[in-house]
Amino acid sequence: MSHGKRASDRAYATLLDEIQSGALAPGTVLGEAEQAARLGVSRTPLREALARLTSHGLVTQVSPRVTAVSGIDADDIRALFDVRRALEETAARLAARTADRAVFDALAEEFAATQTAGGPASDADAYYALIARFDAELDAAVDNDYLTSALRTVRTHLVRVRRLARDKPERLISSVAEHQLIARAIAAGDVDLAAHATHVHLHNALTSILDSLTTDSPEEPT
Repeated sequence: MSHGKRASDRAYATLLDEIQSGALAPGTVLGEAEQAARLGVSRTPLREALARLTSHGLVTQVSPRVTAVSGIDADDIRALFDVRRALEETAARLAARTADRAVFDALAEEFAATQTAGGPASDADAYYALIARFDAELDAAVDNDYLTSALRTVRTHLVRVRRLARDKPERLISSVAEHQLIARAIAAGDVDLAAHATHVHLHNALTSILDSLTTDSPEEPT
């Protein structure tokens, strides 16, 4: 890998993390000269990083040399969940047919243990790491590069919108039970239950996020 490529990857990873965490808020202008200097890279790798972010819909071209962080509103989130629902329900169905049952039984036990160990709010980062492992095992069970590639793109945006509901202890508790049921259904090879449990989980997640948007005060960044 060339030095330029490494610089591009480094700039991309930093900007992606800052957009997903909210450190770079929607509408923030990303001027080439300013960002290149801030990130310690030349303009060519910065442009490559911005091009990747543009292809993911995370930044928008404002002018030939200026991009800005894309906005995200309720309509964007609903559209994202429409795609997520189609992909994840399909993935759950496929996994229920082909997955290693022991793997998903073990994941279900981990979700159950989370409920009895102080709840997910006591260590939200560890809980999201568990969800990431669940997603990875789901992808492996599906074994469909087209589907998992599409899911990776959706998950890139989900990290960003998930922050809106992340600090709700009651939502985290419900999410644990929902993931546990999905894992149990996949382990049991129950195709319809796996898809239905996924549908319910996504409905509840979307409702919680949209509720957060309407209850935030105008002074708070979204």
